[in-house]
Amino acid sequence: MSRTSQSFLTGLVGAGIGPSLTPAMHEREADELGIRYLYRRFDLDRLELSPESVGDLVAAARLAGYDGLNITHPCKQLVLPHLDELSPDAEALGAVNTVVFGDGRAVGHNTDWSGFARAFDRGLSDARLDRVVLLGAGGAGSAVAHALLTLGTTRLTVLDLDPERAAGLAASLEERFGAGRAVGSAAADIAAAVAEADGLAHATPTGMAAHPGLPVPADVLRPDLWVADIVYRPLETALVRAARDLGCRVLDGGGMAVFQAVDAFRLFTGIEPDADRMLRHFATLVDAPESDARV
Repeated sequence: MSRTSQSFLTGLVGAGIGPSLTPAMHEREADELGIRYLYRRFDLDRLELSPESVGDLVAAARLAGYDGLNITHPCKQLVLPHLDELSPDAEALGAVNTVVFGDGRAVGHNTDWSGFARAFDRGLSDARLDRVVLLGAGGAGSAVAHALLTLGTTRLTVLDLDPERAAGLAASLEERFGAGRAVGSAAADIAAAVAEADGLAHATPTGMAAHPGLPVPADVLRPDLWVADIVYRPLETALVRAARDLGCRVLDGGGMAVFQAVDAFRLFTGIEPDADRMLRHFATLVDAPESDARV
């Protein structure tokens, strides 16, 4: 079958996803490759559905002949019981952002962690990783944590508004990466944790237009700290701006947004996309006057 005769039907499930750039990235790359490709949004807010409806949406998409779905907040963990199989990475992380349909099965994958790892290696490859603080222990936080430890972080402190969730993520990380590699605590401990850290990774919704503000007190930042944010619209979140103004090395969420899409596109189609071209396309998209987005 020639590429021009191939067609794919995919979608994105999540809340508040109207401004997401993921559909446009997928469809533009497919156009460049000569592939017919339709990417639809299933916005829980617009559909007036609860996050727990993700199982019904997965079932409906499978029945309708979709090739796959991207899954974003707040469904990356809620979707797990509704899948037939998990990739090793998704199973280890306990979070799925990509579902591929085929041979009557729905298989969950996680391209968030690989997207963050590739972006970090591209933007902060020589950053110190002895001690790193991660704020956010949800589905995105789990992916970022896995990436940071894979990249060589010696000790990761996971903080969350729910200390039990932070402790649970830390425990699962230690099972995979070894004792002493991760510890969980309450978000209220941020000042003490960052004071001893080489870097800070942020993986909560704070910084988006619907959740404005700084996720950490400004006075915990210091010039020798690197800061990575997963929010990509706006690219310059309040955290990125405050850190950059202080002299910190920063990594915005753009690279993760693109590279997770690169990996998801490959899973959906079996075709290798052009990552550099997708990065260039993203750069043109992100300047559009939308307020915020989720991958």
